Order: sequence, then C-alpha cells, then structure tokens
Amino acid sequence: MLFCYNKKEIEQEKVKRLEFIWIILFMTLIGAVIGGFTNHLAIKMLFRPHEAKYIGSWRVPFTPGLIPKRRDELAVQLGRTVTNYLLTPDTFRKRLLTPEMATKAEHFVQSRLEKDVLQSDRTLIEWLNLAGVTQLDLTVNHRIGEMIDTRFAAAKHTILSGTVEEKVPAKWLEQAETHIPTVTNYVLTRADQFVDSYEGKLMFQRLITDFLESKGTLGGMVNMFFGDSNSLVEKVQREAKKFIVAPGTTQLIETMLNKEWNKLKQRPMEELAGGFDWDGLGLTLREYFVNELDIKNRLDQPIHYYWPQGSAWTATHLTPKLLEFAFTQAEVQLEESLKRLKLDQIVKEQVDTFPVAVLEDLVLGISKREFKMITVLGAVLGGLIGIVQGLIVYFTNLS
Repeated sequence: MLFCYNKKEIEQEKVKRLEFIWIILFMTLIGAVIGGFTNHLAIKMLFRPHEAKYIGSWRVPFTPGLIPKRRDELAVQLGRTVTNYLLTPDTFRKRLLTPEMATKAEHFVQSRLEKDVLQSDRTLIEWLNLAGVTQLDLTVNHRIGEMIDTRFAAAKHTILSGTVEEKVPAKWLEQAETHIPTVTNYVLTRADQFVDSYEGKLMFQRLITDFLESKGTLGGMVNMFFGDSNSLVEKVQREAKKFIVAPGTTQLIETMLNKEWNKLKQRPMEELAGGFDWDGLGLTLREYFVNELDIKNRLDQPIHYYWPQGSAWTATHLTPKLLEFAFTQAEVQLEESLKRLKLDQIVKEQVDTFPVAVLEDLVLGISKREFKMITVLGAVLGGLIGIVQGLIVYFTNLS
C-alpha cells in the first residue's frame, strides 16, 4: 500500500510539472505574440492608415496614422530643425566660404573663362548672335552713315551761315594779314623776273603790236617813229621794271591786298563756297569712313585676336578680385540671404507635397532594422511577462 501511494504521488508530481511547463510555455507564447504584435501594430499605426476612415459620419479612432495626422506639425518642426541646426550660417561658412573653396572657385572660373571665352574660336559676331543681336555690321554701318550725314550737315550749316571773318578763327586771320607784305614782295619779285624773261618780252611785243594795230594810221606812225618794235619792247620793259621796283608800287600792292582782304572777310561764306559740291563731299566722307572701319571683317574675329593677353590679365587682375569680392559679399550677406530664402518654409512645402507612402518608405527604409528590433523586443518582453504571469498563476493555484 505504501508503494502504491508513493507511486501515485510521483505521478501527480509529474502531472503538476507538466502543467507548470505548459502554463509557462503557453503564457510565454501568448505574451510574446501579444508584445510583438502590439509593437508591430504601433509601428504601422505611425503611418497607417494614410487617410481618415469613416463609418457613416463617425470617424474611426486612430485614423489617420500619427504621422499623416500630424503631418503639418512635422513639416514645420522639420523645417525649423533644418534651419536651426543643419543649414545654419556657420555651416555654410565652414563648408563653403573657406580659403580652399575660394582657390578652387578661382581656378574653376578662370579655366572656364579661358576655355569658353578668351581662347575660344568663336567670333565676336557669333557671340552677338548668341545674345540675340543679329546683323550688327549693317546696323553699325547705317548708324555711322547717319551720324556722318548729321555731323556733316551741321558742319556745313555752321560754315555757310556767316561771313568769312565770323567763321575763320581770329588767329588764322591775323596770321594771314601778317603775310600780306610777304605776298607783296613775292608778287613783285615774280613780276620783275617775268618782265626780264623771254616770255615777258614776247608778251610785251604782242601787246604793243596789238595796240598799235588797233589805232590804225596813228599806230603806224608811232611804229615808224620808234623804228624796230624790239627797241620799243625794250623801252617798255625798262619802264615796267622801274615801276615794279618803285617804293610806291609796293605800297600800292599792299594797299590793294589789304583792301581786297577786308572785302573778303566781310563776304558771306554761302557766297564764297556755296557752289562747292557739298553733297559729293558728304557721300565721299561717308563711304571713306564705312570702308575704313570695315565693321563686318572686324567683328569676324575671336576675342583673343584683339586681346591676346586676356588670359594673363584676367588671371592676375580680374578673377582673383572678382572671387574675393563675391566671397566677401557672400559672407556679409549670408545670414540675411538665408533668411530671405526661407529654408524652413521650403522644407515645409516639400514635406507637404510628399505622398504619405513616400514618406513612409523613406522612414522605414532608414529605420527598417531598428523597427524589426523593436518588434522582436516587444515579443521578448511579452514572453518574459508571460513567464512571470505563468509563475504567478502556478503558485496561486498551489496555494
């Protein structure tokens, strides 16, 4: 009987142990499933559902998900975070406005300037065509012609609108008057030389012969009285020479020249030069300047044809100063420029335009492993809680 009793107790003990194990395993399994499922559901409820769900007019609780529901607040907060902690003025200064970046920018700008502009084979006319300026040579020639015509007409009007004294510079008039004695001496000297020359003798002989012949009988009598015409010519030549070298002749010539010069100064320029071919002169000047400028061929040359030292000059005087000025102004205006850009507003608008599915993929793509670990952790914690609950249930039943 004692043996049977012991055997029965042993069997009961085994049953209790099996019940204990099954309770622990069951509670652990239930706790793990509940913990893992609730964490997985909580993660999903961050994004799902994307839109609010309704039963009639009643909105289902917890719809839409947390992030879609707080999307506007998330966008605002994300924008503030970007501007306050990520894209700050100090960040731009440390990353962009450094001496190394300035050097790189200078080399880049100079290389592109040389390759695309200064050393390019593209002609000036091609550059102008890129800027939308066409047929510049014809336009320039036309404008030059108009300018020449206008200036020439104005000059013509100015020249012909007054007297010689009014239009000719006073200095020129004074110089001309001082040369009247010189002109007088020159005229008398040339006249004296002409009277002594063979041509002068022939002229006097012809004049005397013509004069005597025109007087008829009286002329013949005079010719007979003087005998040979050569002697008469010689006498006239001597008298002419006396007249030329006489002091009164010089005074006479000077007086006549001064008188005519004063008359000339009072003559209108229109009367003096009105018959001149002004139209022909204007056309000639226009053609001359247009041909000399040769705008078409001058524009059909690249920049380095006119400026072979352009690369060296810009590398020394232009690009460094330009980049230095740009970086200085960028640093001075950086904070104000970032404020004007309103990066927080830009980030907010971009986040607002994201479809919720894209935002979900973005977040899950970054934190997929961590979310899985949270689910596993929930299952582990649920399992541990199940074990504790199983122990509590077991010992409660024993009591």
